[in-house]
Amino acid sequence: MNLAEQPGQFAQVSGLSPVETPSQARPTLVCLSHLRWGFVYQRPQHVMSRLAKDYDVIFFEEPVVGGGEPSWLETSSPSAGIQVVVPHLPEGLSEQAMIEAQRRLLDERLAEVLQGDLLLWYFTPMSLTFTDHLQARVTVFDCMDELSAFKGAPARLVDMERLLMDKADVVFTGGFSLWEVKQHQHGNAHPVPSSVDIGHFAQARNALADPADQAPIARPRLGFFGVIDERFDIELVDRVAAQRPDWQIVLVGPVVKIDPQTLPRRPNIHYLGGRQYAELPAYLSGWDVALMPFALNESTRFISPTKTPEYLAGGCPVVSTPIRDVVNGYGQSGAVFIADTADAFVSAIEGALRLKGTPDFLKRADAALEGMSWDNTCRFMKEQIECLR
Repeated sequence: MNLAEQPGQFAQVSGLSPVETPSQARPTLVCLSHLRWGFVYQRPQHVMSRLAKDYDVIFFEEPVVGGGEPSWLETSSPSAGIQVVVPHLPEGLSEQAMIEAQRRLLDERLAEVLQGDLLLWYFTPMSLTFTDHLQARVTVFDCMDELSAFKGAPARLVDMERLLMDKADVVFTGGFSLWEVKQHQHGNAHPVPSSVDIGHFAQARNALADPADQAPIARPRLGFFGVIDERFDIELVDRVAAQRPDWQIVLVGPVVKIDPQTLPRRPNIHYLGGRQYAELPAYLSGWDVALMPFALNESTRFISPTKTPEYLAGGCPVVSTPIRDVVNGYGQSGAVFIADTADAFVSAIEGALRLKGTPDFLKRADAALEGMSWDNTCRFMKEQIECLR
């Protein structure tokens, strides 16, 4: 375990050293996240809400910069055992001053609440800049994606990830293709693809009432929910819509990191914006085919989309571009269809339109989902942590 020396007063509230017996008090798990809790309900929220049954979770977000007030922490508790903490920093601070402010705010919060072991869980290596002094019983790097390939990634991210790999006791990856790379960088790396809350999305197999903004849209409907960003193949969606103007393409999700003006605008493409996690089954219930029109670029090279099992749990056939983890995990399932061009996408959709609700398709979808659950995924993650404690 790579444990840094603790400075000054904070050493008095640090995690226990490796030779001491773990405390009987509930551990405090500090989750360092580049994704905000209230943005899109995905892997961080699923994992942390389950780990909060055994650990006190501090979900520490990236700072909000603005105003002239002194640095302060905004806190909220979206569910039991979880405290979401957002640092607010004044404008005009240098990069180093921002790092020092976040370090001080986190140290002060830990001095108030830490009683048992300190656990660190990193979703982003950039948080290491203000946490490298912390002494943790266990340090986790949950490498969901190859963040360095994303648009706007910090120039230092690759170097910071290398440092985090040295510090981490265990590394989880968001899919198998990413694990194939990271296993050569860390001796205790595990592929942990994002899972699915089957009960939540299985609601869509029933005829749920259409949301008000979807109800007026004609059929057949081809749907997508998720973030619309540089991973989204805008041209593919435009070409499919142009070839089949009778098909209605429903896109549910926020648009980020791309100019909304670049999105295709056609009468049969409908942008409904972001929706809450609880609302997604109602939208999915009203679709005939679910789409995963991901671009094939550096930002999608290692992704393992969560929405694949979510669509299947909702009883909806899926058409996807040839994302490697989708092809390897679902390509032979008979429930997910792979297409690499607009013409192939149209052809695959035509075949998939005949499948929704059929007993054979539902049997294939259920077979593809066998054994999958966020509870099982988080149980495995917790076992790795407890082995190291």
